[in-house]
Amino acid sequence: MNVEETFNQFIKDSKRVLKVARKPDLPEYMELAKISAMGVAIIGVIGFLIVILGSLIGI
Repeated sequence: MNVEETFNQFIKDSKRVLKVARKPDLPEYMELAKISAMGVAIIGVIGFLIVILGSLIGI
């Protein structure tokens, strides 16, 4: 498969994805925002605990 065929396949796949994609409605968007915020908060708490633990044991 040469570069031109690969590029054409990528364009074809991209068009197919854009045809089935849709804009989320407000409840769906709010649910995704809440889940993302919870994930960021959990990762932040884990990172904070690691830093605190590291400072307590002297790393």
